[in-house]
Amino acid sequence: MLRPFRGVRFTVEDPAKVTSPPYDLISDADVRTLLDLHPNNVVRLILPCSAEIDSATTSSTIPPQQDAKATTAPATGRPGDAERQTAGQPSRPEGDGEQSWPCAPLTPSGRRPLPATAPLHLRYVQARDTLRAWLEAGVLVPDEEPALYVYEQSGPGTLQRGLIGDVGLRDPADHVILPHEDVMPGPVADRLALMSTTQANLEPIFLLYDGGYGAATRLVDETADNRPPLVEARTEDGLTHRLWAITDPAEIAAINADLHDRQALIADGHHRYATYRVLQRQEQTTHEQPTTSQSPTPPASPAESATPAEPGTSPLRPTADESRPPQSDRQAEGRTSHEGVGTSPTGDNAPPGGSEPGEGGGLTKSGELANSGRRGEDASPQERHRPVAGPWDFGLALLVDSSAYPPVLKAIHRVIPGLPLREAAAKAKGAWRVEDFPDLAQGLAALKDAPDPAFLLAGAEGAHLLTSPDPLQLARAMPADRSDRWNSLNTSILSEFVLPKVWGMQDDEQAVRIVHHDAEAALRVAVSTGGTAVILKPLAVEDVLAVAAGGERVPRKSTSFGPKPRTGLVLRTFAID
Repeated sequence: MLRPFRGVRFTVEDPAKVTSPPYDLISDADVRTLLDLHPNNVVRLILPCSAEIDSATTSSTIPPQQDAKATTAPATGRPGDAERQTAGQPSRPEGDGEQSWPCAPLTPSGRRPLPATAPLHLRYVQARDTLRAWLEAGVLVPDEEPALYVYEQSGPGTLQRGLIGDVGLRDPADHVILPHEDVMPGPVADRLALMSTTQANLEPIFLLYDGGYGAATRLVDETADNRPPLVEARTEDGLTHRLWAITDPAEIAAINADLHDRQALIADGHHRYATYRVLQRQEQTTHEQPTTSQSPTPPASPAESATPAEPGTSPLRPTADESRPPQSDRQAEGRTSHEGVGTSPTGDNAPPGGSEPGEGGGLTKSGELANSGRRGEDASPQERHRPVAGPWDFGLALLVDSSAYPPVLKAIHRVIPGLPLREAAAKAKGAWRVEDFPDLAQGLAALKDAPDPAFLLAGAEGAHLLTSPDPLQLARAMPADRSDRWNSLNTSILSEFVLPKVWGMQDDEQAVRIVHHDAEAALRVAVSTGGTAVILKPLAVEDVLAVAAGGERVPRKSTSFGPKPRTGLVLRTFAID
């Protein structure tokens, strides 16, 4: 199900100044720019260990309580009265003994390694303390009612609308929320440290579903076209972001009825979704009551096993000994589950009608089933054993109907530090046709028209186009247990053939850096590191969908769907949710 939640929002005069791109698109220079826009920028929460933030103190970024009230804009629907300034805000513990830990974030781009002296679980104490302080000071204020939020991004050639809410977490084997991309253990462990320490989802993942312009999408459009927004912000990239709240139980029920049997594809946020599921397992293990009807959790992938490490231990911990919460009656009887995105993680289904809160099977204001919490004598044995869903059973997500708002799919480039361009091209000549170009611009023009598979190598000396790989070498390199479609993807060929066989290296966070979209930025990184930029074409959307539908995942950082949701417009905390 897509559950409403009490969003937490900034009370600043210009909300654009406190937002940021997703965490994995932010460089150290970007952090400085964001902090120059506003000292309370959300980057202090999502990347508090950046070198640009290490020297700053949390207290210096907290305005007096009256200033926070003064910047409230009633016309945008932001909370403004004294009662709402303090409603639902947790008190700050005194003397908990933990100190902020200067450190560097470990992001999927591999910008900087984790200092050996910084335990993962202490990385984000600073973020937790900043979040609490901003709530106490009224910099952040929770909305009064749980809501699903309509979110619109618009600009030249861009219009995307969707719903932000709590999505019920499901095992990939259920084929309800489909990952399409592999993840790496480091970023999962890093985001897990942030979420478990702050007890919050600070930025939404991005989900796509084929809604056929159904009831949910029609309500999204009706809301955006006819109702005043809560928030309107124009960011430096030229996009305008607007947010509306849907709180009516009947409208929420109609949305979930439409979503009930649908699948969703993770467009952006694979590491965060993997983190949601690891955190869910940890919290369920901590909170569940002993029962006799549990079945073991299947072993998680290494990346999804990432947990905050204690000092002196590995950041990865196997989860084969963790227990999955009791399955629903349908699953326990061995029947296949066909519930879709509009289904709760405990197996309770949102009804299609708009029953009044408190009536059997109806939705309450919070979007829960009115009778889903019963555990008394009138409940069946299975219901008494089934755990009540906690905040960790959901994750913050933006859900977009791809049939109404088709996404843009861009390429993600690679940089191989320390591999000189001349050496990279020379090694490639034994397996590829190599064509030389004097500069990046001419090489990009040739790459655009080249038949797949093709790669452009770029560096200080120029560019080289790789085409027409040796078919025998390519066939030997590609895994036999993968589908033909998977083996034909340029990112698969790069990770299985070019990197290990041609250049003798592995596709990991230490050896390969990631640069989103911008070929010139990739070239700059390559020149500064004495390495080679590998420029890729974007994958085809239909190939990504087909691979995901077949149960496979493309190599890490193969896709960049957009436009990506802006971080900082609405946050979710477990205590308030």
